[in-house]
Amino acid sequence: MPPKLPPFDGGDTEEAADAYAAAPLLNCLLREVGEPAQGTGVFRLRASGRLLRVRGARRPMEPEVYAGRAWHRLTHTELVKLTAEELRRCTGLSNSELPAEMIDSRDAVAALLAARARTTPPEDAYLRSEQSLITGHPYHPAPKARGGGPVTGWLPYAPEAYARFPLDLLAVRADAVVEEGDTAAFDALGRTPPGYRLLPAHPWQLDLVGARPEIRDAFADGRLIRLGRTARPLWPTAAIRTLYAPEDDRFMKFSLDVRITNDIRRLWRHDLLKMRRTDEATATAFAAVPGPAAWLSDRGYRTADFAFEELAVLVRDGLREHLVPGATPLLAAALVEGFDGSPLDRLTDPSAWWAAYLGQVVPPVLEAFARHGVVVEAHVQNSLVAVDADGMPVQALFRDAEGVKLLPGVTRAAGWQRLVYCLIVNHVTELALLLAERHPGLDPWPAVRRELIRYDTERGLPEIADLLSSPTLPGKTNLLLRWTGADGADARYAPLPNPLREPSR
Repeated sequence: MPPKLPPFDGGDTEEAADAYAAAPLLNCLLREVGEPAQGTGVFRLRASGRLLRVRGARRPMEPEVYAGRAWHRLTHTELVKLTAEELRRCTGLSNSELPAEMIDSRDAVAALLAARARTTPPEDAYLRSEQSLITGHPYHPAPKARGGGPVTGWLPYAPEAYARFPLDLLAVRADAVVEEGDTAAFDALGRTPPGYRLLPAHPWQLDLVGARPEIRDAFADGRLIRLGRTARPLWPTAAIRTLYAPEDDRFMKFSLDVRITNDIRRLWRHDLLKMRRTDEATATAFAAVPGPAAWLSDRGYRTADFAFEELAVLVRDGLREHLVPGATPLLAAALVEGFDGSPLDRLTDPSAWWAAYLGQVVPPVLEAFARHGVVVEAHVQNSLVAVDADGMPVQALFRDAEGVKLLPGVTRAAGWQRLVYCLIVNHVTELALLLAERHPGLDPWPAVRRELIRYDTERGLPEIADLLSSPTLPGKTNLLLRWTGADGADARYAPLPNPLREPSR
């Protein structure tokens, strides 16, 4: 079996944090600016010619650099320094921000590991899956960075620390309210004085923006009033700023003025203004999709006109109204990373499980694109897979209208590239590699080809033939994107070998 990252339920927290932080950084470094060299696990960095050696493939670890005719083990700090030097060479640009984020991400992992060791995880399997992502995005150089602020500022709200907490409740004077769609769920959270509307706020966001002049002045002149907190806590999901209220079966997504992976996680005005159109188009597409697949609609949003983005919150469908009877939803990203209670830990027939998984996840995304021009961002953090009592996949659920693209708002070619990256590279490939790692001798790719061919045969999608014959797939270059300061939405791709292409005979 390949080497595994160290367990995080005990032992040396600092050593474990180094390993968990190094794995995604190494994935980026080797994919974007490296190439295989002679020897197992050996790579050459293209700009400097340096040789790196790692153990493991899916989650590389224990990096070593070759110098002075010997291999030298790198600490995480040394790996960050080497990465920065390589990026300066290959881009001609300097960047002091990203190395700091890499260190912040590693330190956040250490804080999360320590917090988990002294905290009881949720009993509910779905919540446990949402709060399981210690590594996070496996191809981002700083997936766990929290904006560089003190740990005490963000740890109480971290899903990975098994957090749950009440919302702050604000009252906004009615003439300052901006809203669209179904916002009744907000009003159910509490009562307001006459002439006011209720506005829930994420306590971390309120800490971040509460002292800004536009919000401070609104508190001072009575446009904004503090009402207290919700009676029951909500649970942060993997997205951090999206919270789940199990008793009410509703999700709420907030602005959070913190850079997480590539973006400041605000609910941006331009996204909110097109949300209803995007969500309605996606919901219509999924209502017409054959089978049990479901879309969790972003029903509506509410905010204040004097802090439109800062205080914005949207409400999303809950799970129970969409789930097939008896099924348990699980976050796809948690299946990749692993969590207590994962059905992958008790597989007896991985081939059957994989075929069932593909049959639930792949066709709905293809159908939404082929028949409705809807490009769902079906990566592992936006995808839930519901399993039956035996752990077999019986349904897929998708979420997050913010990431959806509609044709012809984007070209068909650009939409298809985005779909392939999210569904195939970021989702199917991650599960395929994990299954192959856990079950030596299992080739997961024929089943993927069969599912794609079956869809094309039954429903018709001309892009599938090209997908199966192309030598490469698009891999997003998050390391270079962040180093060059590109906008997070400005996806850039590097060609990756296509495992769907059948070997030449």
